[in-house]
Amino acid sequence: MKHLLKLEGMPRGAMEEILASAEAIKAKRGGGETKLLDGQTWAMIFTKSSTRTRVSFEVGIRELGGAVMFLNANDIQLGRGELIKDTARVLGRMVHGAVIRTYAQSDVEEFADYSNIPTINALTDDEHPCQILTDIFTFQEWRGPIQGRVVTFVGDGACNVPVSWVHAAAALDFELRIAAPSEFQPSAETLAKAGGNIACTEDVRAAVEGADMVYTDVWVSMGMEAESEERLAKLADYQINGELMRLANPDALVMHCLPAYRGKEIDAETFEAHADTIFTQAENRLHTQKAILAWLAG
Repeated sequence: MKHLLKLEGMPRGAMEEILASAEAIKAKRGGGETKLLDGQTWAMIFTKSSTRTRVSFEVGIRELGGAVMFLNANDIQLGRGELIKDTARVLGRMVHGAVIRTYAQSDVEEFADYSNIPTINALTDDEHPCQILTDIFTFQEWRGPIQGRVVTFVGDGACNVPVSWVHAAAALDFELRIAAPSEFQPSAETLAKAGGNIACTEDVRAAVEGADMVYTDVWVSMGMEAESEERLAKLADYQINGELMRLANPDALVMHCLPAYRGKEIDAETFEAHADTIFTQAENRLHTQKAILAWLAG
């Protein structure tokens, strides 16, 4: 049984299959799509709030012919301490698949182990695989194959988004540069496991020079609010702005997985100058996640 739990260790062929499928799915949306999930009901279990992930998966499941139920963890017995494996064994007898957005990667993996239904990681503290597959699809839609290109991530390089970028870079053979203070860089263990052409530096200008894509994310992720003041101070020099973008390739894309906090990780002018790319990136969550669902159903 297939799951999408992380990009770490995911074969290149599987990624490429999803990316190709996303292109076809987007092209024929509303034009006689195959209802691959007809007769199925999928559960979405979220302990972290969401806009794009929730809406894109709910719409995507319905457009593929399935029914969907949204389960906030506080509304089911998980919120009262029921074990993940017990919830998994119950839902696995009732629904046909699960989309989980939560804190611990181990919770998603344990659910997949015990439920015996296809399970998708819609975000954990360790990885955000759906987002990065979407980002790569968006890049390729605008600029062609990502192989051999340069992607620069600026900001908190140790959070789930850049970690998933690390594993994607190793699998798909593009150069990844992470510009972040040393304490906000991926662990040596993560980099060693991934391999690939990946460089971490505190020199943000060097990292952006000649880049084909410059990417950022919020500096204070969910669950880190108590560290907000300290994180904002340490990351203040890692903002994407017009001066920094002049070092990138002239046609470099700016991406942000949203929500964006203008004046922090990106300035308002740069954000608005690249808004078309950023909101196409957001839209593409729908098409890529439908491709993921199709891949799991195949």
